Amino acid sequence: MSRMIEPLALGGVVVDVLDFFTPIVNLKVTYNKHQFSNGQELMPLAIAVKPRVEIGGDDMRTAFTLIMTDPDAPSPSSPYLREHLHWIVTDIPGTTDASFGKQKTGELRDHEIPKPIIGIHRFVFILFKQKGRETVRPPVSRGHFNTRNFSEENGLGPRVAAVYFNTQRETASRRR
Repeated sequence: MSRMIEPLALGGVVVDVLDFFTPIVNLKVTYNKHQFSNGQELMPLAIAVKPRVEIGGDDMRTAFTLIMTDPDAPSPSSPYLREHLHWIVTDIPGTTDASFGKQKTGELRDHEIPKPIIGIHRFVFILFKQKGRETVRPPVSRGHFNTRNFSEENGLGPRVAAVYFNTQRETASRRR
């Protein structure tokens, strides 16, 4: 198993959201100029803005789809909404960032700031290589989203990268 996939497997992302895969593209997600690593806990204040997502690759003609999802909604002990969709950007050219993509998710599928109410939630960014441009249709809803089904229904190519972070509701004693 690849060293890059191990944190995803240990964090339960592989199984709950993804099948095993081999990462082949660099995916860099930063909040307020701070890049996080797999499994890192981020404070709610640090993720209160849309992240910057940079995608590696070697060909501007290649298009990617980025999905951000929460497999622990509404709570890790009872994730009956598994998964909850937070963001989709499609048609992102290789070697750029998500701002160069085309948001195909409609008004209700733009970036939603993570705000867990109960427990520690994992927020997962998954990058797919598209088989063609303008081929991805928006999902019906945010709740009960399924990354595997969505990628199959839209004929997305292989998963090429993934990264996740943990966060939880900030308690009153931790607030300033």
